[in-house]
Amino acid sequence: MTMLSRRGLCLVLSAPSGAGKSSVSRALLEREPELRLSVSATTRQPRPGEQEGVHYFFREHAEFQRMIAANELLEHAEVFGRCYGTPRAAVEAALAAGRDVLFDIDWQGHRLLRAALPGDVLGVFLLPPSLAELERRLHGRGQDSAEEIARRMHAAQDEISHYGDFDHVLVNEDFHHTVDRVRAVLHAGRCARARLPWLPGFVGGLLGT
Repeated sequence: MTMLSRRGLCLVLSAPSGAGKSSVSRALLEREPELRLSVSATTRQPRPGEQEGVHYFFREHAEFQRMIAANELLEHAEVFGRCYGTPRAAVEAALAAGRDVLFDIDWQGHRLLRAALPGDVLGVFLLPPSLAELERRLHGRGQDSAEEIARRMHAAQDEISHYGDFDHVLVNEDFHHTVDRVRAVLHAGRCARARLPWLPGFVGGLLGT
């Protein structure tokens, strides 16, 4: 049977820092060849090994503000004093071509993206098993100072309070189980009736109408 086209979707994966969002995102990209990561623009400085256009589009603050004014960003937010945003053109082109796009953004970005692309966004929020486990994971990364971890723990409680904005909420206790459940959400979203513009004609042919 000839593959029938569909409209792509935006899969948003959001979580407080340390809840496993980045690890789950990497696993999804490895196991779902049709899924592509949205590359955000940011005003923060590149970290060692990060490449322009691969990890982020690194922009000066003035250029970022110009992009906002020109409506070139689908969503944008300030996180820990740095600006992040999603360039519009590449995402809209991917959706029209039937390609799915993964977003690693916070609850604010999810809300703005859903407003910009109504009907195209599928949101998944990851919860930690407990705040104590979340703090343990943050310490285990060895990347942040005690002050930074305290700030992230404070921010985590605010982020968790917005879980109700999302279509699906998962407790990330077992990593592999969490990845499997997010994949199930993605596969179900691909089959949603609204994503299949060919469906009415196809059904009409089956029914002879």
